[in-house]
Amino acid sequence: MRRFLFFILSVSFAIAKDASVSIKPARCPGLYCGWNVDENGNRTTACGACPRGARPNEDKICQMCTGTLTLYDWLYLGFMAILSPILNWFFIDVTNRKKHRLLVILHLSAFFESLAAAVCTVLVSKPVGSFRLTSCPVVQLSDWYTMLKNPTVDYTTTLHCTQEAVYPLYTIVMIYYAFCLGWMLLIRIALSVHVVNNKGRRSIYAALYFLPILIIVQAVFAGLIYYSFPYILLVTSVMSNAIHLAYFENQDIKYLLKENFRTARNLVILIFHWILHSYGIIAVTLLSDPGFHGFFLCLVPFPAFFYLITVKFTDPRKLLSV
Repeated sequence: MRRFLFFILSVSFAIAKDASVSIKPARCPGLYCGWNVDENGNRTTACGACPRGARPNEDKICQMCTGTLTLYDWLYLGFMAILSPILNWFFIDVTNRKKHRLLVILHLSAFFESLAAAVCTVLVSKPVGSFRLTSCPVVQLSDWYTMLKNPTVDYTTTLHCTQEAVYPLYTIVMIYYAFCLGWMLLIRIALSVHVVNNKGRRSIYAALYFLPILIIVQAVFAGLIYYSFPYILLVTSVMSNAIHLAYFENQDIKYLLKENFRTARNLVILIFHWILHSYGIIAVTLLSDPGFHGFFLCLVPFPAFFYLITVKFTDPRKLLSV
């Protein structure tokens, strides 16, 4: 009897030993869950979210982002960056119906605030203190919304693996807007009070609203904006150019040419629209064929001149007379 029990225990131990050798560790589920490992390849954490600045590879091992930003990534960051000065310039003009030379100071202040914010944002990003940015590549739209891809283990337990898979494209924009807000409070308030006779007060109030709104828009729609911003630029630059030209009461072609090419303010606005349109074309084409795509850049002024040529056919009085 003792020999029989000893035999059973020996067989059970052997089976358990073989099973412990043959059973492989469970795979880390989900698209964005991974393990942290040390230099020897040993896991240091359970399956979960990778730390900031890292994303899981094909083997579900968290790897630090060591790549560089592509041209399209830089263009995206540039697009999100110019929204702040554009909105500042817009509200500086809208909130001051009487145009004054002192407003130029506020316009320049908005530009340098955004420039300082951009420099500070890059310097505080990894590698800290450098003007070089390391990044993880953008593979698909879901990379921007990892919260929606948290796996459910055995249909009971949700494994939270929310992380910035597109580091640093998601959070760096929010940091930039926060710096814009800080620099505005430091610089423009002083200029408004002591230099321009409080002419910048309302534009400052407007910025206190639209900058947090831009942060919310980035948090919710960043992925959609990333893939659509070139077309947003093309459409809005054409529309805003038409709105600018339609703003003049006298729609005579000679008057429009005179006002837009002889008045410094209107000329700057017109050229800035052309720059934005060129930016959109570059973002769409990436100038992969410079000879062919350069031709499209030559057509940038076409929408403005098309408006000037056809404006005489849009007079409502002539339409009613027909």
